Amino acid sequence: MKKIHSDQYDITFGFAAYDFLGNLLNNRAYSKIFVLTDSVCNSLCVPHFLSNLPTVIAFEIIEVETGEEFKTIDTAYAVWQALAELNADRNSVIITVGGGVITDLGGFVAALFKRGIDCINVPTSLLAMVDASVGGKTGIDVDGIKNQIGTFTNPQNVLIDVSFLETLGADQMRSGLAEMFKHGLIYDAEYWQVLQNLSALTTEDMEDLIYHSIQIKNEIVLQDPKEKGLRKILNFGHTLGHAVESYFLNSKTRSNILHGEAVAMGMILESYLSWQMGKLAADDYYSIKTVLFDTFAAVDLTTLEIEACLDWLQHDKKNALGIPQFVLLNAIGVAIRDQVVDRSLIIKAFEDYQS
Repeated sequence: MKKIHSDQYDITFGFAAYDFLGNLLNNRAYSKIFVLTDSVCNSLCVPHFLSNLPTVIAFEIIEVETGEEFKTIDTAYAVWQALAELNADRNSVIITVGGGVITDLGGFVAALFKRGIDCINVPTSLLAMVDASVGGKTGIDVDGIKNQIGTFTNPQNVLIDVSFLETLGADQMRSGLAEMFKHGLIYDAEYWQVLQNLSALTTEDMEDLIYHSIQIKNEIVLQDPKEKGLRKILNFGHTLGHAVESYFLNSKTRSNILHGEAVAMGMILESYLSWQMGKLAADDYYSIKTVLFDTFAAVDLTTLEIEACLDWLQHDKKNALGIPQFVLLNAIGVAIRDQVVDRSLIIKAFEDYQS
């Protein structure tokens, strides 16, 4: 069985991971097992998950609505109510089966219920596998602002089963690729090079790339579990990406944008900032821009919408003394954190993106 050891828990891969999880559940002798999922994954993923466990387990399913707009305190409260009504105690466990919204929400709910119960994550989207599977971040959004309330709480186990990817549409697969691209850009130039030729990759190649992506993030997280230093580089593309995503979440006229789409846009914008501030070579910037635009469609924004996106920067949780902090690139594979950027240059980045 393939396995990556993270901060006090294991990330396990493939069908052998179900045996590992089955043994964990038996050894812990949980009083109650709850499966937290959304309305889509409950039909597409939960049956597959349960059928592959080595033994039949008694469980309760708690289903929530699908989508980032439901990663809220209201949803968390509804799950807490359900747990209480179903007589969950401190020896209960929540198994999340779903994408990043579910793993973030489930981890948050578990971290606070009765001052903390165990949580096990079974990510079903590519984005959740390569991002939410590592690092112990849990959280919910507040008024459309991303991850404003949350904890650092490690799960007991993360099970990666790439067969769940067969349930995803092309847009969800692309969304996950954004985080994989990011891992190459901030930490591993060779990995970035491999990802540039996705059409030539086999299914087995993709499994290896997912494993490598998780390894990269895990290596960073183990050096800085609470995001005081190095781990901040994982926010590349997220300062402006989250601002754009929050704007779309709160817009009455625009449909929601996927997290990976927003991050891809953010990486192009922040690569431009890196170039203009004399850190990244022009050739590297244009290479990044070309590769990401080959994978992700451009997001069209009006001048007023750009200003509205920038207004969301004031809510970024990474701000220091009210000033947005950026991760920029010194080169492909080399990131630098805690950078301050002039607002006028950010506007130029959006203008270049739209050109």
